[in-house]
Formats: sequence, C-alpha cells, structure tokens
Amino acid sequence: MTRRVAAIDCGTNSIRLLVADVDARRAVLTDVAREMKIVRLGEGVDRTGRLSDAALDRTMGALREYADLIEALSPAAVRMVATSATRDAANSQEFVDRVKKVLGVAPEVVTGDEEAALSFSGATRELAGTALASPDGCPPPYLVTDIGGGSTEFVLGGPAGVSGASSVDIGCVRMTERHLHADPPTRTEVAAATADIDSALELVAASVPAEQARTLAGLAGSVTTVAGIALGLDSYDAARIHHSRISAAQVHAVTSRLLGQTRAERAAIGVMHPGRIDVIGAGALVLDRIITRFGFAEVLVSEHDILDGLVWSLVP
Repeated sequence: MTRRVAAIDCGTNSIRLLVADVDARRAVLTDVAREMKIVRLGEGVDRTGRLSDAALDRTMGALREYADLIEALSPAAVRMVATSATRDAANSQEFVDRVKKVLGVAPEVVTGDEEAALSFSGATRELAGTALASPDGCPPPYLVTDIGGGSTEFVLGGPAGVSGASSVDIGCVRMTERHLHADPPTRTEVAAATADIDSALELVAASVPAEQARTLAGLAGSVTTVAGIALGLDSYDAARIHHSRISAAQVHAVTSRLLGQTRAERAAIGVMHPGRIDVIGAGALVLDRIITRFGFAEVLVSEHDILDGLVWSLVP
C-alpha cells in the first residue's frame, strides 16, 4: 500500500518540493511532483547575520506556489525543514512564523548533523541491493557530501547505519560572498577560497573517519551541475546525471573552467540553472577540494538527497 507525502527543503540558495507516493514494503519511492526554485534566502546572512526582507519575500512567494500544489495533490503528511541560512540568522523566528502562516505547518530548523543524516538516507536508501553497491560498482561505506548554499554536510555510513557526521560552513553562496568577487575571480580570490575550504575540511577529517569510505556520493545542485558539464550535456537531464560517475580529473577540469569564466560565459552553459550562475564556481571548488583532500578517484552523483530523506521519514 502506498502513502502520499510531501517534503520541502529550504536552504541558503534554493527551496525545493517533493511530493511522492511511497511503498514502504517494497522500499519504492515514486515522484508525483519535484520542484526547485532559486530564492537565495541566505543572501547576505554571512555578513549581516539576518535574513533580508527581500529574501524572505522571495521565499514566501515560492512557498505559496508550493502550498497550492500540495493542496491540489492531497498528501497525507507534510514536513518542511530549513537549513544553514536559517540556523545562522538572528531573525529566524520571523521566517518560522511566516512559513506557518503560508503553509500551515511550522518548519523545522534542523542542525547540521540532522541535515546530514537526512541527506544520507535520501542518497543511499536505494543503493542497497543494487549493482551500484557491488564490489566492482560503488560499494559501501559511503561518504555522502551535500554541498549547499551556506554549509556542506558530510556523513559516513553503510547498510549498518551512520558512523560519523560533520557540517561545516563552506557552502557555494557563503564562499562566493566571502571570496569570489571579480568577474572572473582573480587568482588571489580563488586561493583565499581554497584556503578557507581546506581549513574546514581539516575539521571534517578530525571528526569523521573518511578514510574508511570506499565511495564518495555527491549531492545537490553544485555537484549535479558539475556532472552535467562533465558529461557534455546540452541541457539539464536528471536521468542521465543521476548515478553518473565523474572522475577526479573531470571535476578538476570543470572547476578550473568555471573559475576562469566570466558570468556571461557561465550563463551560456546549457545545463546551468540561472540561479546557479553566480555561485557555481565556488560550489565546484568545494567538490574539487573534497576529492583532493580525501583522495577519491571519482564521485557518484545523486539526484536524491535530503528531500528524499524527508519523504522516507514520513513513512512508518
């Protein structure tokens, strides 16, 4: 028997909706609606410590559209979480109050560890028992990394459960706002961003035994966009990107290309979402430094992430 549920993830850069029919007995999740809008909720939070009125208005506008769609599709349960930008903002209660008024459900402002666990569930639940989990495929343990706008989450685990998790403030929006200001970024700016990322990754290495991982799984828009570019796609194709395997050399080449391009050149890339043009260089750099620091030969790219984890959490 299937159960229809809805999940919303509101991050620093985007707000996303998944309505799905879930068959818990067969462990099958079927999309009914999967939507994404770039609202840049966390714009300026790293500098001001507050969510701006303009960012809140953009986010509520997108949420009203999602609320209408949820009402039309009639899920049995709805869960919404907010992540890095809302965790960091002094006026997060204003966000919570406005969401409850629009959606009728209060958002949960989750910790970095909670975010990491949900992302891990969403990314790996479907891998068990598939060819990807075989010794010659992409075997566990998995190091799942979710590169968001404000933060990046890491979680290590396998079929037996999670064995380590960490969240660090090196998201694509935050790194862009801190360091990458020129068009294209200067070598000095890229070096400063790299040093900032590398410093954060040392904190991850101290708390998560990443050397135990046999597969690196990468989630979220920065990773999927890098994959689309590496695959040479003319337009974004989630089916081709999902579970693609992108080599370290390909990630490095795409990162170097993006950081050397002007905004106009990035905008002309076929797979590029307009809302990622300004921040994709930083997102790619985070992925590149993760691969370098932890010595992975490739990244397994997943279109399934915290949204899917949220959906699974709503099924008994």
